[in-house]
Parts: sequence; structure tokens; C-alpha cells
Amino acid sequence: MTKRLLITTLLLSALLAACGGEAPADQAATPDPAVAAGTAAPADAGAMIADEPPMDPDAAAQDATPAGPATEGEGEAEAAAATAPAPAAPAPQGPALVRGVDYVEIPGGQPYAPLDGKIEVVEVFAYSCGHCAAFDPLVGAWKKRLPADVRFTMLPAVFYEQDNFPKAYFAAEALGVVDRVHSPLFNAMHIERSLRPNASAADIIAFMAKHGVDANQMRGTIDSFAVKANIARTKQFIVRSGIDSTPTMVVNGKYRVRGRSLEDVLRITDALVAQERAAAAPTGGTD
Repeated sequence: MTKRLLITTLLLSALLAACGGEAPADQAATPDPAVAAGTAAPADAGAMIADEPPMDPDAAAQDATPAGPATEGEGEAEAAAATAPAPAAPAPQGPALVRGVDYVEIPGGQPYAPLDGKIEVVEVFAYSCGHCAAFDPLVGAWKKRLPADVRFTMLPAVFYEQDNFPKAYFAAEALGVVDRVHSPLFNAMHIERSLRPNASAADIIAFMAKHGVDANQMRGTIDSFAVKANIARTKQFIVRSGIDSTPTMVVNGKYRVRGRSLEDVLRITDALVAQERAAAAPTGGTD
């Protein structure tokens, strides 16, 4: 019994190893299907896949009593409230961040795209990565509650030229169908096993066609100049940011997030976003 438990533990540890960028495509991690489906614990034993964020009880509790006609003063107050700027995002909870433990400063780091007054969060992922499959539902819930000043960008890892998934992702993005195929691609890789990490472009297009994507449009886009430019730009970002494994979160091109679990990665990301927001806030000095 002890030997069986030890073997099981070792297999699980190997299964949940971080997805490195140097592994060949056909040797990428393949997690338990339950992990990719978001029903089992991901990277660390203590990491739990979160459900959809709970509804705000204040927003959910609606007064059932019909409102009477508003007075002139009330109408002005309501109009002012409607045009007032949204309140600032609450400060994240948790212990203070420790440089070198929770995050790494990127020397000479630059954002993927011009910030234009936004705070940029980039996730570099790979469809063959078991951690990324487990991270997907967590990120899906997290990004729904991002404040308006945060711009979230997903980038497929470009670690080797033979990988056809990055250009398929950018082609789907150009056609506006990423949301239709993103999670199904994880499922195809880790649950259905209908796509291999070294799948051909034709196999990926055929899979996407089953999910309502126009195959002819994909074939005409997947090797386009725009897609090749996105591949080159992503590769440059990955190299200058020192990214060698997936999933990796980068804030404003300056901070590469670390973490003890997938949920901890999101906590640290939120704290770095708050840090960047505070640094950009006007100090309001005197004349």
C-alpha cells in the first residue's frame, strides 16, 4: 500500500510539472483530463480551481418595492451619479509582495503594446501545457472582474518554429473567433486527445471548423503577413521578458510573476497592478 501511494504521488508530481519552453512539442505535459476541465487541483496540491466569481450581494439584492416618481433634486443626484467616474479598484488582500520571491523585475522590460494610460497584463500560454489548461478557467473568471484601466492580453508561447498553434491562435484572433475555439483547443489536447502538440496546421484548421470557424478563411489567414508579424513580435516580447515556461504573467512589461500556486499567481498579479496604479496616480502637490 505504501509503495502504491508513493508511485501515485510521484506520477502526480511529474504530471503537474511546470511547462518549460525548451521541451519538444511531442513531449509536453499531458495532465489528467479532470485538471484541464477545471474539476481537480492544478499545479500545487493546495491550489483550487475557482468557480465563477460570486455575484455581488449588494447588486443581487434588488428592492422589490416600485420606486415612486423622482423629485427634481433626486433626478439631479441620479444624473450626477450616472456620469461620475467609476470608483477605484479595491486594494488586493494578502501579504506584502517580496521581490525575487513573488515576482522578478525585468531589466529594461517593455510592455507588449503601448500602454496608452492602461496597465497591461500579459499571459504567455501554450495549448500543450497542462498548467495552462488548469489556469484557463481561473483566468476566465478573473478577467471578468478586471477594472477598466487594465488591459489583458493573451499570447501563445513561441518557443520553436514547428509549433503551429501560435499562428492558428493569431489567425483565429484576426477572424474574431478566439473565444469560440480557445477552451475547446485545451480540451482537444488534454481531454479528447484529438489534437497532438505537434499537430499540423491542417489538423488545427479542421478542428476549428468543427466549432463553426470558416476553414477557407483560416487557411487564407494562418500564413498571412499579419500573423507572421504577430509571431515575430511575440517572440521578441518573450525573449526580452526572460520567459522560458508557461503560463507566465507579465505586468506592464516590468514584472514577471512567480507564485506558489495558480491562484497565488493571480493574487500577485493583482497586487502588482495595484502597485502600478498607485505609482501612476498624480501626487497632487501644491503650487
